[in-house]
Amino acid sequence: MTSTTGTVCPHCGWPDGAEPFQVMSTHTTAAGGTVWTRCACGSLQVRVVDDRGSRVVSRSGPSPARSGPAAL
Repeated sequence: MTSTTGTVCPHCGWPDGAEPFQVMSTHTTAAGGTVWTRCACGSLQVRVVDDRGSRVVSRSGPSPARSGPAAL
């Protein structure tokens, strides 16, 4: 997936079109599609995919860092 905006994540500075990002879900729309992804820093992103390419249209803050032992 290639970003057409040339932007970066405001939380970690990672380019929107670069890997790694984790695809959470994909949805077909009349204009193309919507892809929910998670940036390397944990920020949840909504990407629109259409005839112009892919671009992040909305994003959350990064995931809070986990501290201490993992819950069992």
